[in-house]
Amino acid sequence: MKLSDVIADMILDMFDDETPTVQIQRNDLAAQLGCVPSQINYVITSRFTPEQGYRIESRRGGGGCIMITRAATKENALVSLINSIGQSIDEKNAKSHIYNLNYHGLISDKAGKMMLSVISDTNYKGLPSEVKDVIRASQLKQMLLAYID
Repeated sequence: MKLSDVIADMILDMFDDETPTVQIQRNDLAAQLGCVPSQINYVITSRFTPEQGYRIESRRGGGGCIMITRAATKENALVSLINSIGQSIDEKNAKSHIYNLNYHGLISDKAGKMMLSVISDTNYKGLPSEVKDVIRASQLKQMLLAYID
């Protein structure tokens, strides 16, 4: 088993039904596992993303810690992603979000295909890329909001 998998499993084991938020001391966890703290950062940023239903908050001072909050429902995960998109998004990142949502079972195959067709660059021919990205972000957010029951 890869070290990244071990770290992710260890963090996931910290969650239980009554605890939607876990607090991690990055340096302590790295020392416990015999790895560098940046390996912990890598796992958190790659495996505990908004499209997977997690919110990350870093606190500095007093040793510092990282708070990971798991969305309680599919709707919470989608709202968390909507809030993380911002004012603009390029086609590559929008596609990545849609693929991840589908992979994690938060949207259906059919919804994913429709969303991919809407955010495609071919729909924005002749527009400056800044305008494309603003429109794409707005449309992606609206589609995700419509997907919430």
